[in-house]
Amino acid sequence: MKQLSWLVASLGVLAGCATQAPSPSGRYDQDQDAAPTLSPAAIAQLANLENPQVVELSPSARGNPASYTVRGMDYAVLPSSEGYLEEGNASWYGEKFHGHSTSSGEPFDMFTLTAAHRSLPIPVFARVTNLANGKSTIVRINDRGPFHSDRIIDLSFAAAVKLGFHENGTARVRVQTISKDENTFVVQVGEFTDLGEARLAEGQLAATSGAAVKVVKLLGSGLYRLQIGPLSSGAPIERLKALVATLGLGQVDIRPLNKLNHQRPPLCRYSW
Repeated sequence: MKQLSWLVASLGVLAGCATQAPSPSGRYDQDQDAAPTLSPAAIAQLANLENPQVVELSPSARGNPASYTVRGMDYAVLPSSEGYLEEGNASWYGEKFHGHSTSSGEPFDMFTLTAAHRSLPIPVFARVTNLANGKSTIVRINDRGPFHSDRIIDLSFAAAVKLGFHENGTARVRVQTISKDENTFVVQVGEFTDLGEARLAEGQLAATSGAAVKVVKLLGSGLYRLQIGPLSSGAPIERLKALVATLGLGQVDIRPLNKLNHQRPPLCRYSW
């Protein structure tokens, strides 16, 4: 993702010192894991990282044995990630492992939204929610771990920042796998009684957003709304919200495509 490359390049400037990847000459260059030394501005940038776009992924040629053993404990890899949902403790990993190979073979980057899991097939996308504060992010699982019985997932430092527990060791979370179809959504805005006014707003929003926009009718009423999408988790939703506010189209309702029925939006709002 281009924005992540830009972020990693800028972190050293914001922090006043560059965080360099460890030398590949040894397995690890430090005994204890640690957070990178970053300025408040750099932490804020990590907290606002866009979620990765959920796409179809091919199973990794590495990291997916039927079973494996670590520290005398046997683990099994699930044949499928479909329907996986679990709650438990999450931890995070950072500088000690930065730049070293993950179980998938790619280098670990603590500034991207990735994670390690003991049994899910890799790679796979999952939504992780901090149950203490409601913050949520999407991660791509590309590594194995954590090998502690009281933890269910090990997140990158960036993911821990997004979930608001990077200053702590662990947090209680919910982990739920997601597929490309499950992560597709639409945005609905505005509410019109006149179809002509809805069509006019449709043209304005399409011209300024560059996105696909159409008028939809709410079931059981004479009201019309503007629908944008379908979109994926990588869409610039914050920019879209700002544009909608500028056009005076009211609150943004984000609705999963597989649950769409053009009825009035639910009281709860989806946060991406």
